[in-house]
Amino acid sequence: MVEAKKKRAPRKITKVRIKNIALYYLKRFDSSVENLRQVLKRRVKDYAYHYPDFDLSQGLGWIEEVLQELEGFGYLNDKRYAEIKVRGYLEAGRPERYILNKMREKGIGAALAEELLSGQEYDAFEMALRLAKKKKIGPFRPDEQRKEFWQKDAAKLVNAGFDYDVVKEVLGFQV
Repeated sequence: MVEAKKKRAPRKITKVRIKNIALYYLKRFDSSVENLRQVLKRRVKDYAYHYPDFDLSQGLGWIEEVLQELEGFGYLNDKRYAEIKVRGYLEAGRPERYILNKMREKGIGAALAEELLSGQEYDAFEMALRLAKKKKIGPFRPDEQRKEFWQKDAAKLVNAGFDYDVVKEVLGFQV
């Protein structure tokens, strides 16, 4: 019988450690300021949970100092991050609504996200068609399966955030 691994207590949190955690995170992922703030807060709060005598407000202050420092070095840039993400979502065929929600989740302001979307050519039909091709649904499904799966295909596109009129056009059916 295999025993479950015992979770060990987190290592001591200092300003230097927070900076190292942030740099290691940024080495692996691009991030917005708010997203990195949430990542670091989770680490500090986890440490404070295990060590109640730790001053949480001091740790949160260190996070803000580290974030300002990283922004000053140019490691964190919300506009650059948002441009990359919006371009990637558009290439993946994601609808506007989906993109705006994802940007909000990552701490990017609605104004910046909408500005970046307005600067891109966005055709909902083209995006839905691209997603249908990627998922091999609708017109990209074998002919004998199209009628059988049209409801599931429509649901996938609607759940992805496309308007029903666009979905009807992509799937090529009249209601």
